[in-house]
Amino acid sequence: MSALIQNYIETVKKRNPGEAEFHQAVEEVLESLAPVLEKYPEYVEKGVIDRFLEPERQVMFRVPWVDDSGKVQVNRGFRVQFNSAIGPYKGGIRFHPSVYLGIIKFLGFEQILKNSLTTLPMGGGKGGSDFDPKGKSDNEVMRFCQSFMTELVKYIGPDTDVPAGDMGVGGREIGFMFGQYRRLVNRFDGVLTGKGIPFGGSLARTEATGYGLVYFTREMLKANGKSFKDQLVSISGSGNVAIYACQKAQSYGAKVITVSDSNGYIIDMDGIDVALVQQIKEVERKRISEYAVRKTSAKYVDGGCVWDVKCDIALPCSTQNDIDVDKAQTLINNGCYAVGEGANMPCTNDAVKLFLANKVLVGPAKAANAGGVATSGLEMTQNSMRLAWTFEEVDAKLDSIMTGIFKACDEASKEFGMPGNYVAGANIAGFQKVAKAMLAQGVI
Repeated sequence: MSALIQNYIETVKKRNPGEAEFHQAVEEVLESLAPVLEKYPEYVEKGVIDRFLEPERQVMFRVPWVDDSGKVQVNRGFRVQFNSAIGPYKGGIRFHPSVYLGIIKFLGFEQILKNSLTTLPMGGGKGGSDFDPKGKSDNEVMRFCQSFMTELVKYIGPDTDVPAGDMGVGGREIGFMFGQYRRLVNRFDGVLTGKGIPFGGSLARTEATGYGLVYFTREMLKANGKSFKDQLVSISGSGNVAIYACQKAQSYGAKVITVSDSNGYIIDMDGIDVALVQQIKEVERKRISEYAVRKTSAKYVDGGCVWDVKCDIALPCSTQNDIDVDKAQTLINNGCYAVGEGANMPCTNDAVKLFLANKVLVGPAKAANAGGVATSGLEMTQNSMRLAWTFEEVDAKLDSIMTGIFKACDEASKEFGMPGNYVAGANIAGFQKVAKAMLAQGVI
């Protein structure tokens, strides 16, 4: 079986050269699926794995736009529609200079399993551009988003592909893209999620990924006789996911002591002031170093690594491969016993293996950060029904979904002889639902 798995991995690398993040995601998933393929050989015999590893469609396009000085700029746009066996493609749009096809494919591949775990009828897809919204005026962002949507509109629809936000794409960008979509198709469809409340958005969507991360981690801790109460929590990042993970963890009695950005990190042993982080990052759009200027209990470490700080629970909420094997060892040495992945693939494969070997609990991203897409699914439902649920209703549904996701991961890990390995459990539980649907629908 190991030779078969290795052959799949080598084939992916050969057919998708230079796409390191996609290779990493595939390798991590396939290594978990060996016992499933032994139990269900039809997944191999009927080409389910071969099809599962190949996107149904991948689109790359030019995005020309005019900056405020009148100069024409050109970026690349992407949409990878990976798998629609259980529902329309669903996945965010990322605007960041690092974006290229390999990152979009890794995110789309992970999205298949993440969406499957929510139990909602959503397939997996992802999109984005190498456009950087930082430092751009609102008018520049608008012109870019309108150009991006002018091409993307050809491939999406409320029952075909429903994009959302991701890194670099918040309410402003979603609003501009939705306005252009509506202008082009002359319809008011629920085709984008993460919309503003006045035009079809869902309450609790902003908080959903961070809250969902904490709900999943809460269940993981509970199953192992632990809780957030009185624990030191380190969080990387200071964006949407980090802010609301901090807020919810504190509500369970944790002391969150760090947040960070790409320049450095804050350590505040009095506990992070969430309102201050929101003011600095979401309102003023300044660097996190400003926090230490305004709060005397805090210390700012320029260029430092947030994972050097001693903690009980780590919640990486910034970007992929934030924790490598050396940082993982530092966390272990400092007594960290649980990691909940708030970002997409924030730990390298070797870091995850090291955590598991040292009995550190790991909540994998495809399960632990599924709260955002779960609430996007709830937004789709509200749009289809022409209803708007209260914050409390959406939050209660989110809590239930995340609790169910943990249960599915836990049961799958036990069924295949790996109790407590929620990384494998998430891969197995997510894959089996999609694989059964693919078998039932024939060779397509």
